[in-house]
Amino acid sequence: MRYRFLRAGFVLATLVAAVVPAAAQVGFDRPGRDYASFPVLSGDPAACAQSCERDQRCRAWNFAYPTTVLAPAMCWLKGEIAPRVENPCCISGVKGVGVIEPRQGTSEFSIDRVGGDYRNFETSPDPAGQTCADACKSDPHCRAWSYSRPGYAGPARCWLKERVTRPRHAPCCVSGVVR
Repeated sequence: MRYRFLRAGFVLATLVAAVVPAAAQVGFDRPGRDYASFPVLSGDPAACAQSCERDQRCRAWNFAYPTTVLAPAMCWLKGEIAPRVENPCCISGVKGVGVIEPRQGTSEFSIDRVGGDYRNFETSPDPAGQTCADACKSDPHCRAWSYSRPGYAGPARCWLKERVTRPRHAPCCVSGVVR
């Protein structure tokens, strides 16, 4: 009898793990089932996740990065867990999971490397900052880079750096070290 309960518990835990992610999903939207939305003035997706945690009605959330200085980051709280849809605008999650930024090669998500700039330029929006990373890799003077997403301080911008500086948490940016 006890063995059946243990086995049933294991099966249930396995099913929950398959359905509910361990961390928020970067690059995914959860359209629909909203009961509240509000601007996130800090621009930090963790603020959206924390709002869901504090609200008894919330089951899931969706955060959208700002697209212009006049259009702030937005958070949507959801009364049900909506299916996720791939979309680079957003980060989505369910109640009880934290925001863990992805690691893609040498890219550092939600990291800014302040200082050491020798060149910067406006670039087209690029959720992973790949255009900025490529510009740094092709410039022998460049040691590191930071890409600023559009909306945090103006249009999308790439900062090339002549030295490697300390990483600093900043939801605005994607950075990396090349040399």
